[in-house]
Amino acid sequence: MNEKSTTRKDSGFCSLRYGLALIMHFSNFTMITQRVSLSIAIIAMVNSTQHQDPANVSTDSPLTDPLSNWSRSIKDFSARAAVYQWSPETQGIIFSSISYGIILTLIPSGYLAGIFGAKQILGAGLLISSLLTLFTPLAADFGVILVIIIRTVQGMAQGMAWTGQFTIWAKWAPPLERSKLTSIAGSGAAFGSFIILCVGGLISQALGWPFIFYIFGSIGCVCCVLWFTVIYDDPMNHPCISVREKEHITSSLAQQSSSPRRSIPIKAMVRCLPLWAIFMGFFSHFWLCTIILTYLPTYISTVLHVNIRDSGVLSSLPFIAASSCTILGGQMADFLLSRNLLSLIKVRKLFSSLGLLLPSLCAVALPFVTSSYIATIVLLILIPGTSNFCDSGFIINTLDVAPRYASFLMGISRGFGLTAGIISSTTTGFLISQVGHVIEHLQLAGF
Repeated sequence: MNEKSTTRKDSGFCSLRYGLALIMHFSNFTMITQRVSLSIAIIAMVNSTQHQDPANVSTDSPLTDPLSNWSRSIKDFSARAAVYQWSPETQGIIFSSISYGIILTLIPSGYLAGIFGAKQILGAGLLISSLLTLFTPLAADFGVILVIIIRTVQGMAQGMAWTGQFTIWAKWAPPLERSKLTSIAGSGAAFGSFIILCVGGLISQALGWPFIFYIFGSIGCVCCVLWFTVIYDDPMNHPCISVREKEHITSSLAQQSSSPRRSIPIKAMVRCLPLWAIFMGFFSHFWLCTIILTYLPTYISTVLHVNIRDSGVLSSLPFIAASSCTILGGQMADFLLSRNLLSLIKVRKLFSSLGLLLPSLCAVALPFVTSSYIATIVLLILIPGTSNFCDSGFIINTLDVAPRYASFLMGISRGFGLTAGIISSTTTGFLISQVGHVIEHLQLAGF
């Protein structure tokens, strides 16, 4: 009786582990905004080089018509913001360079986080990514090569920060709360995509595109302070955790292996078919999501013919749906498990299937409804939204299959996903250049 009441009381949102989930939510929010900032800013950064006819000369300055009531000094600063001669192929390389960086550090950072603790490695990655975001506008003035280098190193830093989170959850998340906690933390990425796409265009028009990097780089530095202050690798060492919550976490994880050995059974992993299913799930999921995340503003601007401000607002709508579906999926998954309605493997299979099948069907339909503004927007909202059901499926599955090696396996899984991201981003830029229109590119590269 006492054990049940303890479990019930400690499963509430006022517990420390849910506070950690919110900090990770903020961290993921920060990293994705820093990653997507260039996708918004590049519309203004290369705007005047894409069309050389007189009708488009006014787009050199994003403050020419909708915000004429802003101060003259801000208008002048925005008008002086540099514009670069970057071809679609070059833009594709710039977009994919951050994925190259992430993939370089995914596996080693996941392994090292399991040995030395995730707090320091993740915090360092977040800090480096934030500082490099602040430096990006200056790097652009020095040339595209430096931008590619900056984005690659930033990707390496973000790779450190993404993977080691599962090392923390392996010690903090009770089995029946894993979907909830990881979905709260992971939804920060979708919510960050919503915010940057919603306000990025407004910032670009009002202040100039460099301020997109300055603002979200500064937010990242603030997040670093919270990270190093609040996050601890193990509930046993946290100074603010209650005794009751500590006992609840440790007792729920009592059956989980706590062996100090760090040898990794590589051969057994290679022969493990469930792991290969997880890897292929990541590849498929990231292929579609990378295209949507990277090129959605350009797609809306080109196909729906809206300006940079409205493009950013419309591009943000799918990701508020994605954030909501991530949390909803986590709540539904843990509800099914806690009520014994479905077994663990059936829950993971259900949400994996929903997260892969539903967005694929929407994506296949998208090129056929471009004549309808409403239908296009609805499908663009449903693609990221339904794809995030995967967060309660194969994405969290490494914590169930091998919690001791969760970060290492997550590194490999994201490596497969980012390989798909690299291929899709680079192919996207090439096809846009060759075919000459975003809708044909989407039919070829994504759908």
